[in-house]
Amino acid sequence: MTAAHSADEQRRAEWTTVLEEMEVEVLDAERSIRGNRAEEIAAWGRRMADWTPPSALGPVPVDLRERAAHLLQHQLAVAEELVERITQSQRQRDVAARMAYRPRPVAAFIDRAL
Repeated sequence: MTAAHSADEQRRAEWTTVLEEMEVEVLDAERSIRGNRAEEIAAWGRRMADWTPPSALGPVPVDLRERAAHLLQHQLAVAEELVERITQSQRQRDVAARMAYRPRPVAAFIDRAL
């Protein structure tokens, strides 16, 4: 086994691990959506940091590119659904807040002798 072949295998193993971790994460987000767990959905929406690949990994190995492309499409679909659910949840909270704090009419009875 040459040093270059060994380095390629190491890079492939590292990318496989990274892709597996990302797949678990997107499946967790999807489970939150499917489970209708509002707090978990909101928590996904509050995440600020975008994922950046570790710089030492180098390019995605050719044999993992299709897997990475499918994962990216899955992530984008789940992210779009998260945005929709967060927006929907915010609208529902806004409506509930308006209903809860709206002044209610008070009945007034006046007794007048004719």
